[in-house]
Formats: sequence, C-alpha cells, structure tokens
Amino acid sequence: MLIVTSFFASVLTAIYIKLALNVIALRGKNQVSLGNGGVDDLEKAIRAHGNFSEYVPISLILMGCLELNQAPWWLVGIFGLSLTIGRVLHSLGMKDLPPDFSKRILGMKLTLNTLIGLAALNLGWEIFKFLL
Repeated sequence: MLIVTSFFASVLTAIYIKLALNVIALRGKNQVSLGNGGVDDLEKAIRAHGNFSEYVPISLILMGCLELNQAPWWLVGIFGLSLTIGRVLHSLGMKDLPPDFSKRILGMKLTLNTLIGLAALNLGWEIFKFLL
C-alpha cells in the first residue's frame, strides 16, 4: 500500500488545482484564451502551474517506488514534505510582486534536492536489500 505517497499525492493535487484555477481566473479576467496575451501575471501563473506539473509527477513516482520497496514511512514522508514545501515556496515566489527570487530559489533547491535524494535512495535501497 502506498499510504504516504497517496497522502502527498492528494495534498499536491490540491495545490495543482489551485494553480490551475489561478490560470483560469487570469485568462477570464484578461480575456486570453491561448498563450499569455502579453499579460505578465498570466505568464507567471502559467509558468508556476507548468513548473509544478513538470517536477511533481516524477517525484511522486520515485516516492511510490521507495514506499513499495518497503522503506520506512517516515523516510518517504520526509521527501514528501520537502517536495510539498519546495513547490509551495516556488509558486509563492512566482506570484509575489515584486518577484521574490529567494522563495523561488529555495523552492527549487528543495525540489531538486528531493529528486536527487529520492533517486539516490531508490538506487541505494535496492542495492542494500539485494546485499542482505
């Protein structure tokens, strides 16, 4: 069972929906059906949503693999929390006026370190289990 991964997938889905609703609202407000229409706020919202959708799926797959391979729940949870915080910080940094690059940078650091950690741990976990 993927209890921890399911929990974080649900939380991240709620964030994803919020980001999508931001794009939809700005499209309606600015009457832009395709692209960004030259509207900076819409471009930021599109990229925050797009960036989220680029990083979260592979992270959840790696979390699920780790959990299926019987890593401790708290270890999977640490990565889920790190990913969630990273994604929230990144999207907030995109939305802030003026842009808050410190939030974006910290968000990307957390996200990328989560991906690196999950990939390395999945490899290491399998080697460790194989050697036992």
